[in-house]
Amino acid sequence: MSGEEGHPVGIDLGTTYSCVAVWQHDRVEIIVNDQGSRTTPSHVAFTDTETLIGDAAFNQVIRNPTNSIFDAKRLIGRRFSDACVQDYMKLWPFKVIEGPDDKPMIVVTNKGQEKKFSAEEISSMVLMKMREIAEAYLGSTVKNAVITVPAYFNDSQRQATKNAGATAGLKVTRIINEPTAAAIAYGIDKRAGWYSKRNVLMFDFGGGTLDVSLLSISCGVFEVKATAGDTQLGGEDLDNKMVNFCVEQFKRKHNLDVSGNSRALRRLKNSCEKAKRRLSFTSSTDIEIDCLYEGTDFYVTVTRAKFEELNRDIFVKCMEPVDKCLKDAKIDISSVHDVVLVGGSSRIPKVQQLLQNVFKGKELCRGINPDEAVAYGAAVQAAILCGKGNEKLQDLTLLDVTPLSLGVETGRERDMTVVIPRNTKMPVKKNYPVTTRHDNQAVVRFAVYEGESTTTLNNYYLGDFRLKDIPPAPRGVPKFNICFEIDANGILNVSAEDVLTGQKKGITLSSNDTSCEGIEKIM
Repeated sequence: MSGEEGHPVGIDLGTTYSCVAVWQHDRVEIIVNDQGSRTTPSHVAFTDTETLIGDAAFNQVIRNPTNSIFDAKRLIGRRFSDACVQDYMKLWPFKVIEGPDDKPMIVVTNKGQEKKFSAEEISSMVLMKMREIAEAYLGSTVKNAVITVPAYFNDSQRQATKNAGATAGLKVTRIINEPTAAAIAYGIDKRAGWYSKRNVLMFDFGGGTLDVSLLSISCGVFEVKATAGDTQLGGEDLDNKMVNFCVEQFKRKHNLDVSGNSRALRRLKNSCEKAKRRLSFTSSTDIEIDCLYEGTDFYVTVTRAKFEELNRDIFVKCMEPVDKCLKDAKIDISSVHDVVLVGGSSRIPKVQQLLQNVFKGKELCRGINPDEAVAYGAAVQAAILCGKGNEKLQDLTLLDVTPLSLGVETGRERDMTVVIPRNTKMPVKKNYPVTTRHDNQAVVRFAVYEGESTTTLNNYYLGDFRLKDIPPAPRGVPKFNICFEIDANGILNVSAEDVLTGQKKGITLSSNDTSCEGIEKIM
């Protein structure tokens, strides 16, 4: 690494808050921003005169809700037509439209002009801010970074995050999974598994996503056994349930409906988020807002019991990935040494209670800072990849897994033929043989999907590519080798080769052509 590139950093690019850390003086330092805070809001705002990022954007959100962008992580790498994107749009005060190739585009007014940004571009602005925070602290240029993503992010979400880093002027040395990064923080902090093997369940419940990973840590090797999660479940969803409750209370008491007023809803959301935090250490709290709507004040007392009742379905849903992860890892709860809490939402007493119930009353590990552990682990990995750090760090090895099964569409029934099953160790390379479905078929299309359904109709379409000019032959005679390769970032490359002619083609992700020139499995 050249001296000009300075210190490598680890960045936790969060849905609601982001955090940056660096390894120096033989330890990890969480870097404070210009406000003296150790985390920075993942907000970007556009005004008549400037673009604001971080705290400055967050602080003016009530005045300027339609041009204040948050939750970009919930859009990144997704399609406009995805059901979850349509659901989120109903909750956001800013406008999202369909762009080219089904890409969601955020519409804002900036310096008097209408502008469109992708979630990738918004995320790159947040990453640029985190880079500037690190540079101000370190007094040198920052180029190399490890960026974290939810373990359950799919291929297009990972690729989009990596692209956002490049746009922010960073050389992304690795994309790593958030619970795996937090496990590094746990391992180094506790010195766990350096001498004896430990099985650790990481429960990472953040602002927008939930990840559960089970790792075995031994002699500095961090091996992920299984991962599960939900990229549409986080603390924001708890806030939204409280906002809906407050809207109903206001309507009932004053016969006024604020559901169409984005400024009033934003004030409610900010108050509900603060109330949610308070309810983690008190049994009831008041929400008070002066002149919420049409000069009318709003006041309500929310008990912890009421909060838990409003969010009962979400709390139950949180435990599903825990069961799935344990099942996939084939590990009994009695063999789990520690259950580690990560992410701000893991502080909620009800979540902790349900988790303890799953583990038969086992004491949960609260020893690492849930807001900073992910950036901490990313900084350690960044130091290792750039050859920095002490001997202990250089002995550390990460073995992660793929969160979702990957495969191709075969047969007339649109079957999902799995090439790489979920929870396969990365990096990995696998070949799979297929043949033609029709006599004298001249073109073969390879459609790539990820997901656990046996039919591609219920799985996520990643893209396709074609081999053309296949020499005429009866169906089943031509032979093709499909190669699936996942790199250490969890990013997928797919290629196919015509065994007879040697013609080879790789994937170009295009989601706008779904006509099918079929392939069949070779039985």
